Amino acid sequence: MDRKPPRQDIDESRLDVSEPKRWAAGIPGVAVSIKRGVEQMGVTRTAATLRLLNQREGFDCPGCAWPEPQGHRKLAEFCENGAKAVAEEATRRRVGPEFFAEHPIAELAGKTDHWLGQQGRLTEPVVLREGATHYEPIEWHDAFSLIASHLNGLASPDEAVFYTSGRTSNEAAFLYQLLVRSFGTNNLPDCSNMCHESSGAALSETTGIGKGSVSIDDFTRADLIVVVGQNPGTNHPRMLSALEEAKRAGAKIVAVNPLPEAGLLRFKNPQNVRGLVGAGTELADEFLQIRLGGDQALFQAVGNLLLSWDAVDREFVEGFTDGFAEYADHVRRLDWDAVDVATGLPRAQVELLARMLAGSQRTIFCWAMGLTQHKHSVPTIREIANVALVRGMIGKPGAGLCPVRGHSNVQGDRTMGIWEKMPEKFLAALENEFAIPVPRKHGFDTVASIRAMRDGEAKVFFAVGGNFVAASPDTRVTEAAMRKLDLSVQVSTKLNRSHVVHGRTALILPTLGRTESDLQHTGEQFVTVEDSMSVVHRSRGRLAPASDRLLSEVSIVCRLARAVLGPDHPVPWEEFEKDYDLVRDRIARVVPGCHDYNERVRRPDGFVLPHAPRDAREFTGTRTGKAHFTANDLTVLRVPPGRLLLQTMRSHDQYNTTIYGLDDRYRGVKNGRRVVFVSPEDLDALDLLDGQHVDLVSEWPDDPTGVTERRAERFRVVSYPTAKGCAAAYFPEANALVPLDSTATVSGTPTSKSIVVRLERIET
Repeated sequence: MDRKPPRQDIDESRLDVSEPKRWAAGIPGVAVSIKRGVEQMGVTRTAATLRLLNQREGFDCPGCAWPEPQGHRKLAEFCENGAKAVAEEATRRRVGPEFFAEHPIAELAGKTDHWLGQQGRLTEPVVLREGATHYEPIEWHDAFSLIASHLNGLASPDEAVFYTSGRTSNEAAFLYQLLVRSFGTNNLPDCSNMCHESSGAALSETTGIGKGSVSIDDFTRADLIVVVGQNPGTNHPRMLSALEEAKRAGAKIVAVNPLPEAGLLRFKNPQNVRGLVGAGTELADEFLQIRLGGDQALFQAVGNLLLSWDAVDREFVEGFTDGFAEYADHVRRLDWDAVDVATGLPRAQVELLARMLAGSQRTIFCWAMGLTQHKHSVPTIREIANVALVRGMIGKPGAGLCPVRGHSNVQGDRTMGIWEKMPEKFLAALENEFAIPVPRKHGFDTVASIRAMRDGEAKVFFAVGGNFVAASPDTRVTEAAMRKLDLSVQVSTKLNRSHVVHGRTALILPTLGRTESDLQHTGEQFVTVEDSMSVVHRSRGRLAPASDRLLSEVSIVCRLARAVLGPDHPVPWEEFEKDYDLVRDRIARVVPGCHDYNERVRRPDGFVLPHAPRDAREFTGTRTGKAHFTANDLTVLRVPPGRLLLQTMRSHDQYNTTIYGLDDRYRGVKNGRRVVFVSPEDLDALDLLDGQHVDLVSEWPDDPTGVTERRAERFRVVSYPTAKGCAAAYFPEANALVPLDSTATVSGTPTSKSIVVRLERIET
């Protein structure tokens, strides 16, 4: 395999790693947010923009999907990373025709993701024609005609892939899936395939609905909150305020994670006096430093102990569940030696968690991608559901299951039909509403899409938002697959890696950001989004668009539909573009729970989608109509001698694939990202020193006869208190190590949290 050097526009010699500190999350972010805002937007624009962020008459944060409080909202209802996201979207920096004339594609391909993102907002559509060296301007009409020519020239609609990120509004997502299905395919991969697909699969089987079963108000009613495989201080900072309020109301908090994360250890809330002048709030009452992938074993062990103590909510189990006898028989035969190996935890800590769960009458279980990106992720989340069912923690105040989703409208995209295998009820309603044939054959998810592009079975790739190349696993395979395409199209606000790794012909279509005013034929429009707890609400941008050549995502979809499907198509695309209320009227008739959509979404806090298990302890979505216990074979991740188990993760100065800066202050890293965090014990065992440089080499047994290796070059070793036998590195830099064919059972999610690696020492 060819060895490629890291991209060179960052001087990695400036990378500095200090002794890891026990930072308190919160206060430092205020200064950082304001500083970043002023750098990108200026003083006046920063003040005008941030005051509208997550307010009822403003716009929804383009960052995470954590919900706003119902009722009273704070003056500053945002976090550090949300402010960074807004600053980069509302920046005064511009990427126009002169930029592309100055920078050939070969030069741009050598830049880092951070450099690309910092150049500013895209201002007009551009095309890279086959064989050309530069992107050049193209008129919107010509861009749509070019796309239509490629799509309509395919031998089958299934030769096109239509990707979506979680930033897309409900209206754009609904129209996008309608366009794709009108075209004749269900190839609708999205970012959920790479993050919480495992949560949806497990919850759909156990509770009948693939969404969480709590509200934001439940946090202040809980006795106990268990946060597993999640770093809210970096990835969902506003969650820390909810945890602080829960703590003040008397809740205990348990953190389960391979890395000690600053936000869960101590939080200094910048919005109250205690945070400003005091030591902050110590959030986690207990920290279980678990080995990567050991969460399934932990919750099976907890289940075993709860049964042995008869800490079972018999009324709930007998009245609302099935499968309990099989589950109980399975966990009573638990191999405790396997639990010790899988978790790396002292038995006393496992028992302590079980006793806390046994004593709690209202428990919330939270998790994120630390659980969802393993081969056995779906069984792991089933085990959390099993423990919740044993204790009757579904459908009662202060209790429930809470998968904490990342991107701002990723849950809404799925509700609106962005999925390669939507249920028949949805497809039939779509077909009936619009009098169009709707395909039933399941489409490609993200991994299947990459395989199809690699194998020449997909020839056109169209993405609304996101950064597919940087987000996907097996970087070199993904990049090679993208370059085999006849056409790649990216609907974007800023430059990213997917613009410089492209098909033979490539288009960049610039779109309005969440912060910008959307003026259509019938006047100013608003869009809607759904947060992580099923609340649907308005979002209305207020800033003048970055360019008068930008189109909204709704406009782009509607105009593309007219070009591809022709003027006689039965869907009124032109009317939808003029008036988004007309789109919402159709959503109301197609999407379950969205009746009276236009009226309800205009309420101050929007409306909550129905959730039968949460609302009424009804489990109509399961095959038996009851919540379902499952018996899952225990998976223990074992690695050969001299190897470590690696997880990819975000830095603090990052959100998804967007890199705001090169620091990770909570982990003591400055001016660089090519670092690998390893425990002191493992460094001694591997005869490595803190500060040495290594290549990371992943080992994947992709056939019965051998092991395939993947390499990420030149990472600095950082001695860090992670769990023994485990390591961590940032993505997308470490995505090259994740095998395309290493995916979670059932969900197909890439296994980015359990990569077997060896560290090869190199000369500095």
